[in-house]
Amino acid sequence: MEKIKVLFICHGNICRSTMSQFVFQDMINKQGLTDQFYIDSAATSREEIGNGPHYGTVNKMREVGIPVLPHRAVQMTKKDYEKYDYLIGMDEANIRNMTRIAGGDPDGKIHMLLDFGKAPRAIADPWYTGNFDVTYRDVKEGCEALLVYIKQLSLIHISEPTRRRGIS
Repeated sequence: MEKIKVLFICHGNICRSTMSQFVFQDMINKQGLTDQFYIDSAATSREEIGNGPHYGTVNKMREVGIPVLPHRAVQMTKKDYEKYDYLIGMDEANIRNMTRIAGGDPDGKIHMLLDFGKAPRAIADPWYTGNFDVTYRDVKEGCEALLVYIKQLSLIHISEPTRRRGIS
């Protein structure tokens, strides 16, 4: 079975897209779906290339008990459009830039994260707002909705989370 490949994308790849990558990876790990996904994140700009996740993202992940994965900011490329099944942006500007980088979206792979939820909207950039709590709430909502969407398409084998015997 080929893995479902998801690329989360924001402007700099240090706040929203990395948070989404960490949250989604944690969700699929906890549901025993790790072997069915490949998750990463990227930027539409070159401003933060090589930098690690923003300290606000790192602090929020630690606060909620989600592992911070090793990551350095990279820019999305045209080849990413072919490689990934889902290219998930955080706001309208991301979507415009992603579509430009990809040279269009003929396969319908480019989506805004909260378009999968009940109240489609952009995820505010905490680089400007400073509010990583609101960003986390929106990212969590979007990631949960994205996973439900993928499951509804029956693209993954749905199983109960694996539990280790004797450990509670």
